[in-house]
Amino acid sequence: MIRYNLRCEKGHAFESWFQSSAAYESQEKRRLVSCPACGSVKVERAIMAPQIVSKKGREAAPPAPAAPAEVTASSESTPLLMAQERELRVKLKELRDHIVKNADNVGERFPNEARKMHYGDIEHRPIYGEASPEEARSLIDEGVEVSPLPVLPDDRN
Repeated sequence: MIRYNLRCEKGHAFESWFQSSAAYESQEKRRLVSCPACGSVKVERAIMAPQIVSKKGREAAPPAPAAPAEVTASSESTPLLMAQERELRVKLKELRDHIVKNADNVGERFPNEARKMHYGDIEHRPIYGEASPEEARSLIDEGVEVSPLPVLPDDRN
């Protein structure tokens, strides 16, 4: 997994995780990467500071913060970021609730069901379920389009 600091055409900064740099480039080309603040799909990678820690310093060294693209007063940016984070969480919860309401939960059968649909063995329908990271990678390698359900901090409590 790789984390990118991203910036949209309107200057909104955000970060996102991707399976690889090729996965980011593929999603960007297909206009699947969008700004959570304004929805713009004109997004580019922002400058990032690498986080490199030697074997000796792994226990002692705290992770280096990424270099900010612009400096703002924390009193001005914190409420906005908190509001954006709350809005994003609400949207992710709505997305997840929509999927759960409108798709079949196939549980542990998810990888097999997704493959059967991909290869035309059964009729396509919206499904969700469980897959290990290895199973998910295997599906992606076969060209089966899968996405994880968003997990929100409240779900873990």
